[in-house]
Amino acid sequence: MSGSKTVRLPQMAWYGDTELEIDFPESWDVTVCRMHGQDAAALSEDGIRKAFRNPIGTKTIKELAKGKREVAILFDDMSRATPTAVIIPYVLEELAAAGIADDNIRFIAAIAAHGSMNGIDFRKKLGDEVMGRFPVYNHNPYENCTPLGVSGRGTPISVNSEVMSCDLKIGIGSIVPHPFSGFGGGSKIILPGVASMETIDANHSRLGLSPTIGIGTYEGNLVKQDMDETARMAGLDIKVDAILNLKREVTALFVGDLIAEHVEGVKLAREHYATDMVSDADIVVANCYSKANEMVLALGIAPPLLSKNGGDMVIIVVTPEGQINHYWIRSFGKIFGGRAWFPRSGLPPNTKRLTIMAPYSDKVGGDWIAPYNLINWAKTWPEVIQDLKGRYGDRAKVAVIPDATIQYFPNAPGI
Repeated sequence: MSGSKTVRLPQMAWYGDTELEIDFPESWDVTVCRMHGQDAAALSEDGIRKAFRNPIGTKTIKELAKGKREVAILFDDMSRATPTAVIIPYVLEELAAAGIADDNIRFIAAIAAHGSMNGIDFRKKLGDEVMGRFPVYNHNPYENCTPLGVSGRGTPISVNSEVMSCDLKIGIGSIVPHPFSGFGGGSKIILPGVASMETIDANHSRLGLSPTIGIGTYEGNLVKQDMDETARMAGLDIKVDAILNLKREVTALFVGDLIAEHVEGVKLAREHYATDMVSDADIVVANCYSKANEMVLALGIAPPLLSKNGGDMVIIVVTPEGQINHYWIRSFGKIFGGRAWFPRSGLPPNTKRLTIMAPYSDKVGGDWIAPYNLINWAKTWPEVIQDLKGRYGDRAKVAVIPDATIQYFPNAPGI
C-alpha cells in the first residue's frame, strides 16, 4: 500500500479494542505489512460446534468426561489474545452432557512465569458467570508442583499439583507464531503454562539455545518436543486451540489430541499469520496489539525490515497495564532480574534510533528492549511523526506492521 497517508492500527486489547490512526507525509513510501489472515471471517456458532463434535485424534470431551471425577480447565492469561469466554460455553456444555457437576470443575490460569491474574482479568478472560459459578485459581510456579520425572531431553518435570489431582485435563488457548516453540498453543498450556520454575528454566534456558528453535520454526524444534513430552507426562486429555484475526475473533478452531490438533492448526497458522517481506526500510513502525504487554516480541520480526545501514524503529505499545511481570526474564532492579534476565547493552539490530510510543508510561518496561538512556520515549503519534519528519524531510521508506506480536515474515533473513 504505497503512498498511504493514514494507517489504522488495532489497539487496547482487553480494554475495548479500539483503533489508532497514524499519518505520514504524502511523499513518503509507506507499506502496510498485513498478515494474510488479518481480515478472515469469524467462525460461526455452527463452525465452533463442528470442531467440538469432530475432535482430531481423540474422543469428544463428552466421551472423555464419562466416569471422571475431577476436571481442570486450563486457560492462558492476559498476554494472549485468546477470547476464552467465547469458547468456554461449548466446553461446559460437553461436560454437563457427561454428567459432570459444577462442583467438580475448576479453572486454572496457565500463567507460567508471568505475574498472577486478578478478578478483573479473570472476568475479561472467562466472562462474568464463571467467577461466580466455579473456583478460578492462579498457577504458582514456585510452590505446589508435583514431580513427574525427567523428560527425554533431560528436563526435570514438575507440574501444578491441583492440575495433577484431576483425572480430566482440558486446555484452551490459541495458535500464534512464537520465538521459542515456533508456534504457541498445543502443549504450551502445560509447559510453561502450569510447570514449575525449575522446569520452565530448564526447558527455556538449556533447550532455548538450540539452533532448532525460532519463530515459525516447528518441525524438529527441541523446545516444542520437550513441551509435547511434558504435556503427555502430565496427562493433558484434550486441547482447544483458536486461530485469530486482527480483531481477536476466532476464525478457525482445532479441538483434539494435544499434538494432533496442533499439527493441523499450525498448517493453517503458517499461512494465516504469514506476512510479505519488505526490505531496506528507513523506518519500521511495529505496532503491538494482541500481546501489547510483551512488546519485546516485536524485536523478533521488525529489525530485518530495516536498512542494513541502520534506521528508525518505532514501537507502538498502548496498554494501561504496562509490560507483563515475568519472573523468568524481566528485571527486578537496576542490576537484578529473573533467571534469564540480562542487562541490555545496545539497540536492536539495524536500529540507529529506537522510539517507544507509550501513552501509558512504563519506563522499566523498556529495559528488556534496550538501556533506558538509548530509548526515545513519546506519548502520542504527533510527537513521533514530528521527530521523524525533522530528520527525514520529504523522503522516507516506511514499513508498518499492524501487530508485531503475532505476525511473522517466513522469508526474513537471520540477523
